[in-house]
Amino acid sequence: MSDDIANTFSEKDHYFMQRAIELASMAEQQGEVPVGALLVKDDEIIAEGWNRSIGCHDATAHAEIEVLRKAGQVLQNYRLLDTTLYVTLEPCPMCAGALLHSRVKRIVFGAPDLKAGAAGTVLNLFEHQAAYHYADVESGLLQQQCKSQLQAFFKRRRKEKKAAKQSLT
Repeated sequence: MSDDIANTFSEKDHYFMQRAIELASMAEQQGEVPVGALLVKDDEIIAEGWNRSIGCHDATAHAEIEVLRKAGQVLQNYRLLDTTLYVTLEPCPMCAGALLHSRVKRIVFGAPDLKAGAAGTVLNLFEHQAAYHYADVESGLLQQQCKSQLQAFFKRRRKEKKAAKQSLT
């Protein structure tokens, strides 16, 4: 990421993404893929969440979905108008669809998802001609930190699986 890109984000953007990284660490402590997210309205955090798919036995329990569910309850409305979602990893198609349905105004993500990114890396649901709502999507905030957190997790996970496999032989 160039310094020019880094300079387009505000101090508040950095603060909120740093908090999302902390939330991703909570996911990791629970054995989940370390993705954290939070929703902000009027510079205040409305809801926070992290991946919980494994522990909840729920494929939809991604960080973004967890946040949208909580925020809907807090605001007593599924339409989360004039909000910003900060998430450490680019939303997948499921999460991108939910963000569009929720009318989140702005999405800021850290690391691109090279396998399933639906905010511009693999496909872009936010700019699809069938989209009935549009959101401003900004990428690359604290990208290296977000990417490193995920890479370290998967490296450790592969090492653990290899060790477990070797102990069986």
